[in-house]
Amino acid sequence: MTELQSYVNYVTYLPNIWERPTVDVFQWPYCEKRCNYCNFNKYIPRNLDELRMKNCLIQEAQTLIQLSEVQRITSVYFGGGTPSLASPLTIAAILDAVSQHAHLAEGTEVTLEANPASADALCLSEFQKAGVNRLSIGIQSFDEAELKLLGRNHTACDALRTLEEAKRLFPGQISIDLIFGLPGQTVASWIQGLEKMLAICDDHISIYQLTLERGTSLFKQVHQGFLPIINEDIVSEMYECARHVLQNSGFHQYEVSNFSRNGAFSTHNLSYWQGGQYIGIGPGGHGRFVPWGDGKIHREARIQTLEPDIWMKEVLAFGHGTRKQTPLRELDILEEVLMLGLRMDVGITHQHWLQFAPSLSLWDVFGEAREVKELEEHGLLFLDNRGLRCSWKGLAVLDSLLLTLLKQLQQAWMERETFSGM
Repeated sequence: MTELQSYVNYVTYLPNIWERPTVDVFQWPYCEKRCNYCNFNKYIPRNLDELRMKNCLIQEAQTLIQLSEVQRITSVYFGGGTPSLASPLTIAAILDAVSQHAHLAEGTEVTLEANPASADALCLSEFQKAGVNRLSIGIQSFDEAELKLLGRNHTACDALRTLEEAKRLFPGQISIDLIFGLPGQTVASWIQGLEKMLAICDDHISIYQLTLERGTSLFKQVHQGFLPIINEDIVSEMYECARHVLQNSGFHQYEVSNFSRNGAFSTHNLSYWQGGQYIGIGPGGHGRFVPWGDGKIHREARIQTLEPDIWMKEVLAFGHGTRKQTPLRELDILEEVLMLGLRMDVGITHQHWLQFAPSLSLWDVFGEAREVKELEEHGLLFLDNRGLRCSWKGLAVLDSLLLTLLKQLQQAWMERETFSGM
């Protein structure tokens, strides 16, 4: 995919924030075991009451969809946890409930995260019948030693078997997750794993650098000296090598961690990075939407109760398990649009930015800033008639660029507020 084609795709999927299109994200909080690197909101159930969980997910979806007064659902995403542990009948019932409260067009992207240990051929076939049309498979590695280090409960053979069956059922609609930067991992072993994956993968790949999260088993092992500290220079080399290997294999990097070919980018991901509304449903879910049904006109950040049993009690009592609601100021939203939009190779168009800030253009914010001009001169950033975006080199160091850009946005905002108050 050329840069121009990527730009056309971006504009095609550009959400109009006034039409109230919304993404639904369902959190299935249960796993068979906790992986050594994971600090997500997940639970190992002793006696899972799936019927109760299903009914509560449906109830909360109905409540929040009505609250948002959403006109149409642009994608549905089942994350977790391990949603492939849920019954396909549960997934089907949830999708049916969503379609009764908002327009869910035929062919709308419906993604399910799947673990190879809980996604055999029959299971995948039943999920397809339930309405799932895209899979995100958490393979993480094809190396047995690395899988053991990560604490995964599947083998490389399990991953290969699941991937082959998924390709048969969901051709062109499968994403693979891989992790790099593991303790003891080398650039050579990482590239070897990538090349093995490229021989069998579908058309979408996500690569993520391992983050040592406090409280995880890997964090403890590294900080207690049982595993080597990860060298950041080696990790950076792994990322750069992966980008080149994937590009040479026909993949286009359309976001910091995501690569696609044959136009197989994720509608769900694009909507999120473009600052679109989304409704988080289930324990630990988080969302960004305007609660028009409450008479409000400004977007809120909402976080659902974490613990499943407590969340279910709240849903049964109040219709939803929202634990925290935070009204977002216009500057808060612009900061999110900036941070998320620059993750994409096409960045932020002028048209898109002006939907959120009609009286403060990208030129107004960044056009005359000396620090921004220096980033442009170093070949890290572009500000032109198409908008604001990172270069290939800039995407690799986005976090450091954002420090400068966020500071400039905040300064421009303060100057505008001061001027308008005079």
